[in-house]
Amino acid sequence: MPDRKRKKPLVPKLRFPEFEDAGEWEICKLGDLLSLEYGFSLPDSRRKDGEIPVIGSNGIVGFHDEAFIDGPAIIIGRKGSVGQVNWIDRGCCPIDTTFYVQRQREDCLLMFLKLILDVAKLSERGDNGAVPGLNRNDVYTIKTALPLEAEQQKIADCLSSLDALIELEAQKCEALKAHKKGLMQQLFPREGETKPRLRFPGFRNVGEWEVKKIEDFFQVLSSKRVLQKDWTTHGVSFYRTRELVSLYKNEPFSSEIFISEELFSELSKKYGVPAAGDFLVSGVGTLGIAYQVQAGDKFYFKDGNVLWFKLKEGIVSTFFKYCFQSDIIQNQILGQTSISTVGTFTIQNAKKTEFLCPCDIKEQQKIADCLSSLDELIELQSRKVEILKQHKKGLMQQLFPQEVI
Repeated sequence: MPDRKRKKPLVPKLRFPEFEDAGEWEICKLGDLLSLEYGFSLPDSRRKDGEIPVIGSNGIVGFHDEAFIDGPAIIIGRKGSVGQVNWIDRGCCPIDTTFYVQRQREDCLLMFLKLILDVAKLSERGDNGAVPGLNRNDVYTIKTALPLEAEQQKIADCLSSLDALIELEAQKCEALKAHKKGLMQQLFPREGETKPRLRFPGFRNVGEWEVKKIEDFFQVLSSKRVLQKDWTTHGVSFYRTRELVSLYKNEPFSSEIFISEELFSELSKKYGVPAAGDFLVSGVGTLGIAYQVQAGDKFYFKDGNVLWFKLKEGIVSTFFKYCFQSDIIQNQILGQTSISTVGTFTIQNAKKTEFLCPCDIKEQQKIADCLSSLDELIELQSRKVEILKQHKKGLMQQLFPQEVI
């Protein structure tokens, strides 16, 4: 029954024409609509064989030979993540870090889509134990709203079609990334070889690539130390490894630490700052990350955590960017860090890191241009996927009432 105390009717902002006069949605608790079950304790040793997917809060964590759930289900992680499983033919096996509910009625689907909007609420709730996490009562007490079954199905069909489109575009993006990986394996010599398997016309008879060290083309150094007392809440961005990783992945982020314009100007005059074509390289934490500095970048960075490759001459900067991504350099970084307790990529190790390079600058530029064009396609496709996801998020906010108590 509609809530008589409610000032506004419980209806979505956007409704399909045939349901415009269908009345208010009905408020209910999730506990009245579902029975939440605990996942199963399954040792790692039992997650290695079989064809049945073993599901954790972040997706598939292995395969088993027995299905504990037949058909589609909803998986809820103990820390608030929500996912939908559609292995109708094979079923699945949720592990004990999750809850699950096997969908018995098609009208439950939309209730879970609404639940996704409540993930933030879920993550704020938790047991009183040492490790925060959800219990069943947390989920059961959440209130949601449901329309009649026919309208549920209409919304479900709409959002499912959008999900299918998002998945298709995401697959195209992954296919481009796989193509780039395979192309790099052809355009760069493999370990133990001195010529690439694939060469552009005009360079096929040029000869072997030469073994070079990073110090041949870059001055490897770090920044001047900035004390924590000099950090500010505004001014010039101050990057650490975490910001470097976001830059490398082209992910949006907000700087958490800054230094004053005055200090930045002083450091620039005395010691210099990275310029376009230089690289920032992760020295601790997430290793093997190299961000190519772009024209217009203005920042300073933490000494020790981030290395500065200052470009000299004799190499195309963008060509080196792809060299750094290649297996030859990445394997050396892993080999150097594996011998220490705390993985680090030091200035001395960086200087001596070897890679193969063609002598002809024109061949370097040709490879750089080819892979840069492919990166642009990948970025455009990634943006397309993100735009579709944002469209779905906005659509859900219109298709579901926002006034649920």
